[in-house]
Amino acid sequence: MVSDAVARMGEGVVNFDAAEWDACAGVDNPFVSHAFLSALEESGSAVARTGWQPIPIVVDDADGRPAAILPAYAKSHSQGEYVFDHGWADAWERAGGRYYPKLQIAVPFSPVPGPRLLLRDPDCAPLLIAAAEEVVRRHDLSSAHATFVEESQIPLFEAAGWLIRTDRQFHWANRDYDCFDDFLGALASRKRKAIRKERAAAVEGLEIVRLTDDALREEHWDAFWHFYQDTGARKWGRPYLTRTFFTLLGERMADRIILVLALRDGVPIAGALNLIGGDTLYGRYWGCTEEVPFLHFELCYYQAIDIAIERGLARVEAGAQGEHKLARGYEPTPTWSAHYIPDPNFRRAVADYLDHERRAIANNIEDLNDYTPFRKS
Repeated sequence: MVSDAVARMGEGVVNFDAAEWDACAGVDNPFVSHAFLSALEESGSAVARTGWQPIPIVVDDADGRPAAILPAYAKSHSQGEYVFDHGWADAWERAGGRYYPKLQIAVPFSPVPGPRLLLRDPDCAPLLIAAAEEVVRRHDLSSAHATFVEESQIPLFEAAGWLIRTDRQFHWANRDYDCFDDFLGALASRKRKAIRKERAAAVEGLEIVRLTDDALREEHWDAFWHFYQDTGARKWGRPYLTRTFFTLLGERMADRIILVLALRDGVPIAGALNLIGGDTLYGRYWGCTEEVPFLHFELCYYQAIDIAIERGLARVEAGAQGEHKLARGYEPTPTWSAHYIPDPNFRRAVADYLDHERRAIANNIEDLNDYTPFRKS
């Protein structure tokens, strides 16, 4: 199939047949699905106006059907990526270069590891990466960046000569627990008691509900939108996602959503949104209209662990950063990105920086592992 393949640049995810896109994306990671990415576009969240111009790169087979896809965007800034390259941009522009626009291969606003080479035909991977490089050269872009790439695909980018960057998140691993108490039993006594106290304090006077599939209604998205706006205003200055995005998400992916709400006297005061993958629960957005001690930990971390155990999922990925997750049983886990920089001098400087950064990240993960709450043998 590869010998007959043709690479092209598409005009948005919405212009693809959903079944053909998902035949490349697979079913395990909801964030690369046609439903999720097209909702970002149709809602006005990830579009040219917001600095995320969707330009998926596609390798077609001899029959003209997508055999491989890169979810790619022309970016005019570095916001909403969670792999920070602002220092690279500043250095390149001080040297007289133009860093933006750049090519971003990513899921907008989602620091979620997953496939970035969407491959119905795995043999198309080298051609797909080469097509991304050609887009950079042909359009005089500074660079290309594939962020939060799943570990199994990193060798494909390495083989093409892309620079590899590492970082770390905190993920929870399900070691065949039958219930939350089984998980607590694996912790040191002091940590176990602390978590029990946190959970009790967080829910005092509140009702916690989990909503999925047909139970999700517009009134729930209205409430969650208020929570999300509050978090977005504090973290980013303005929310990345529009209200319409959540309606579209509910319409298209309700069976893959678990919305956890905290109610006081029947009124939602806080919420956390989770997406269900093949073997992973992905915690995404959170917010509140009333500050309650430990409620963030309860809705985002402990409820997620409960859900993962009940559904037999292998892990919980609760988003970027957050060393406070360590005490709640979430362990340091490396993440990867890949970067194509055609200018040899700029590439050399970035490569040197990444060498030092990788060592620092590896040392940090090793140090953090000493502080996990699990009983030490």
